[in-house]
Amino acid sequence: MTAPDLDPDLLKAFLVVAEHRSFTRAALQLNRTQSAVSVQVRRLEQRLGTKLFQRNRTGVALTSAGDELRAYAQRILALHAEAVGALRARRPEAVIRLGVMDDYGTIVVPPLLARFTKEHPTVRVEIETGLTATMPARLGEAYDLVIAMHPEGRGDGELLRREQAVWAAAVHCRATEEDTLQVALYPPGCLFRQWAADALDRAGRRWRLSFVSRTLAAVESIAAEGLAVTVVKAGILPPRLRALGPCDGLPPLPMADIRLHRARDLSRPAALLADHLQRGISEPATLC
Repeated sequence: MTAPDLDPDLLKAFLVVAEHRSFTRAALQLNRTQSAVSVQVRRLEQRLGTKLFQRNRTGVALTSAGDELRAYAQRILALHAEAVGALRARRPEAVIRLGVMDDYGTIVVPPLLARFTKEHPTVRVEIETGLTATMPARLGEAYDLVIAMHPEGRGDGELLRREQAVWAAAVHCRATEEDTLQVALYPPGCLFRQWAADALDRAGRRWRLSFVSRTLAAVESIAAEGLAVTVVKAGILPPRLRALGPCDGLPPLPMADIRLHRARDLSRPAALLADHLQRGISEPATLC
């Protein structure tokens, strides 16, 4: 058996009758006819299966069930008013969709978002991390903003900074030219994967792609355990790794451009976030 529905309108009519102890005076306060108020109270009684009022010489009085219901009705209507007021007072929430490389999404962007959302508490940022090669083409459709990596001097968008790609391995790792180099990289479509393969092949270095993952944390962990070398951005070299270079028998790697892409017709919150990210990530011109 389902519980009866306690309609707030019926409870309000009940409470006004209980306060005035009269259907006539309650009807005047509610700006309704006496018969309409009587119908509401009778409907509430039918739903509860009990009488709420009894007539006396001066009007009506609450039954024991009515007296018990009065406290509940007051609480229900107070909570109802509180919920309506809270939701009406709530400001609309702006949603910004941001696409970014996994390493920047893990290391660089979160502190910037923390400062931004503190100043703009009604803004919600949906961040997607991963390979950014195809993200700019989906601006407006899937993303409002994209922070993407491009080959140096190429790509649209605003140049934020340039990052040197470097080989990295565990602090204790020593790569020797006699060994087949074990490499941990990202899936096809990642510039670092392409650059690493091209550089090693040109140098005639024997190598094997021994581990592939989309996440920085997984690749970093494999490299930190000494199982493979990887490629990272020099500006955000993980503390558990050390950069490798020519003295380790590894060929140089290219520079990368980090660029900010904005969708057309950005909302004001998205434009503010774009400017905030631009200021937070950009480096002095001498580094570009």
